[in-house]
Formats: sequence, C-alpha cells, structure tokens
Amino acid sequence: MKLVTFDDGRVGRLELEDQTVIELDVPSTREWFERGGEVRATGERLALADVRLRAPITPKKFFHTAGNFAAHHEELQAVDWSHPVHKGIVFFQNVDAIVGPEDDIVYPEGLTKELDYELELAVVVGKAGTFFGPERAAEEYVAGYTVFNDITARDIQRREMQSGVFSFSKAIDTFCPIGPWIVTADEIADPHQLAMELRVNGEVRQSGNTSDLLISIPHLVAYHSPQGYSAGDLITTGTISGVAAIQPNPFDFYLQPGDVVEAEIAEVGLLRNTVVPWSKAHDTEPYAIDLYS
Repeated sequence: MKLVTFDDGRVGRLELEDQTVIELDVPSTREWFERGGEVRATGERLALADVRLRAPITPKKFFHTAGNFAAHHEELQAVDWSHPVHKGIVFFQNVDAIVGPEDDIVYPEGLTKELDYELELAVVVGKAGTFFGPERAAEEYVAGYTVFNDITARDIQRREMQSGVFSFSKAIDTFCPIGPWIVTADEIADPHQLAMELRVNGEVRQSGNTSDLLISIPHLVAYHSPQGYSAGDLITTGTISGVAAIQPNPFDFYLQPGDVVEAEIAEVGLLRNTVVPWSKAHDTEPYAIDLYS
C-alpha cells in the first residue's frame, strides 16, 4: 500500500496504476499506524492530478543515522572533520523542518554557502515499543519506507563537528524533504536490495544500493529501541556515496537556488524539490547570526 497525505492534511491510499487517491477516514498517517491500519475508506476517490501531495507523515520522533553506508563511510575519511563519524551514529532531527514533494528548499544565504544533499531511506516504525531485538524489529516494528533528502549546511556542520556533534546544520527550516508517499513494508520484498540515485538538474550525483548498509535495518531499529518509539516515528539509514562535500572541488557541486533535486529509491518513490533563494520565501533580508566570531 502507498499512503499519502494530501491537500489540507487528508490521508489516502494511492492506486498508482490508475492514478487515483482513495481517501481514508483517519486524521493523519501517524494515527493510521496507531490503529494498525484498521481504517475504512470514506468512499471518495480523487484523481492524483487533482490533489496536492504533502509530506506523508509528521513523526513524533525523527531518528537520523550517519555514516551507515560502507562507501560513504569510507569517503568521509577524506573530509577534514575534527572528529570521526562512527558508523550508525544516530541523533534527533527537527520534525518542524519537514517538507514534502514539490515543496521548496529555501536557501538561507545568510547562514551558509555550502548547501549539500544526502539521499537516504527512511524507515517508518509501525507501533510504540521499547527494548526489543532485531528479529522483533523486522517482524513487528518495521512498517514502511519513504524517501528522505538530508539537506546539510556543510560550513555549519564543520564548526559543529569541533565539538563532535552535528544537528543545527541539518535541521534548518525546509532542510528535511520526505516523500512522496509511504510504501508499506509488505510491498518491499527486500529493503536491503534497493537501488538509490540522486540527481541535480538531471545530472546523477549519488548512486548506490541499500545492500551497502553497514548496519541492517532491523539491527538499526532494534539498537535504538531503548529510546522508545511511537507509531509513525521515522529512523533513517544514512546516505550513500557522492555528496558534494567529498568532491575535489565541492563548490562545483553544492546546491544553488534554481537547482531541481530528484531523490529516488527503487520500489519506494521519487522525491523532487527545488532550491529557491531566501527572497522567494521571505520578505526580509536573509537571516544571519554568528556564534563563532
């Protein structure tokens, strides 16, 4: 099943073959998972072309993983971080920074000059739980998948890493595009065999496969279960190789206003967003503040 959130927050089941959205009688996709999917249809059917898809879910908690793909973990060694990025490290994302398919990524020119992309698979946790192992994670808790593009201000991240942490650099408003829908786990035969590709203006920037994961999805979900999950929480797998920051000249690859970013994962979906200048989203001068001078 493909679950969508559309228009003013309505929830539906997408029939991709005939481009139809069947509205479901539930106020949010989070509640759909809380009810274990026991939700009836309202009877209304809409053409996909006539609805506006939104971010498919707003989780209560958004767990973000770093350094979990082998090729990306290796290329990170070439970046001059002050602290190493250990495989599978997880931190919390900012749920208020979430945007959906076709939403704009606003370039905050006053804060960064090094805007990067990171294609990731996001796993939907299907029910509340804590303290469980990988087998239970696979059988009971991994309920679906969506696409996540982890937009990152590398210059801010570099300063944060001097303390061995990073969060602000990835959590600025509009920096968390997800979507275009949630594919329930029963539709994915093997989540560890999914091709991944990110394109900027049609040019391939990242290419990889979930087979390259260092820590499997069930182990990742189980390992962080002591922090407690709610139905509809998200945990990401980390990104694949090819980010701008590791290129010989990163400034040839960093995102710029006008860029169209397509983040695609086979069997899951294609998430498209456009980078826009601050002036398109705000009627003020670009926000600027410096804690480091």
